[in-house]
Amino acid sequence: MTTKEVAARYYDLACQSKWHEIHETLHDDNIVQREPEQGRPPGIESVTRGKAAVKAKSDAHRVMIEAIHSRHTSEPLVAGNFFTVTLQRDVTYRGRPRVNSEEIAVVEVKNGKIISETFFY
Repeated sequence: MTTKEVAARYYDLACQSKWHEIHETLHDDNIVQREPEQGRPPGIESVTRGKAAVKAKSDAHRVMIEAIHSRHTSEPLVAGNFFTVTLQRDVTYRGRPRVNSEEIAVVEVKNGKIISETFFY
């Protein structure tokens, strides 16, 4: 798939909250995922390497969510081997107050697979 095709599929799946399918079908086995040093949730590493580790991190994050009130993924903007989307969520985490979050994901594609994701929030 081209970067544009990967971005379109990512958007389609993200709008349906099919994150597991994104991990399974679009991520490269050696994906690198980066979170900002400041502002990341407790227990979340700043760099996660490998498809299995990224899936495990995502699963662990989902378990912490008590309720999802709303979510939105913007349409992707594609440039070369990269695309970006904004991710907005209104959630309540277990034992915490309700929170609105907004982040930008910058995604790199190579050989039809996502090889890196960098989040800014």
